[in-house]
Amino acid sequence: MQDPAIPSAAVLERAAQIKLMIFDVDGVMTDGGLYYGAEGEIFKRFNALDGHGVKLLQQSGVATALITARQSDILVQRAAALGITHVHQGAHDKRAVFEQLASGLALGAEQCGFIGDDVIDLPILIRVGLAACVANGHPEVRRRAHYVTRNNGGHGAVRELCDLIMHAQGNYEAALAPYLA
Repeated sequence: MQDPAIPSAAVLERAAQIKLMIFDVDGVMTDGGLYYGAEGEIFKRFNALDGHGVKLLQQSGVATALITARQSDILVQRAAALGITHVHQGAHDKRAVFEQLASGLALGAEQCGFIGDDVIDLPILIRVGLAACVANGHPEVRRRAHYVTRNNGGHGAVRELCDLIMHAQGNYEAALAPYLA
């Protein structure tokens, strides 16, 4: 049996082709919890390691995008902080949004990666070149993913996947170089 900490050759081959990495938000970039304040405001917890992984992935030449069914001003702020310009909120037909995004960037589905956690993500997940699911994702999503992270959503899963892609593309050491100089 393959060690889950070591991606298979097939997963690395898929990751090497990625030009656009798309992230779901709730349950992937967050722990999936929604915290409500007394005035009805919603709070979300994002992981700083995940965020830095997204920035490193962008610096290595991979474009990034968010596709989520929820609407959130908080997400607009987080996306801006991470330099993610392709932000699609309120996307209940994630397949249509994905197809429009890939087409607009002149990318084939095999050049796109996606990480999700719930069945609403399946329309993209079953089409992309690299399909990933967080460790605590829905069983149907985990079953259809090429790669299931060791970490849960909002707890390093995004960083794990970003690092995997950079390793597969031979960019990981270059991404670390400025911190080791």
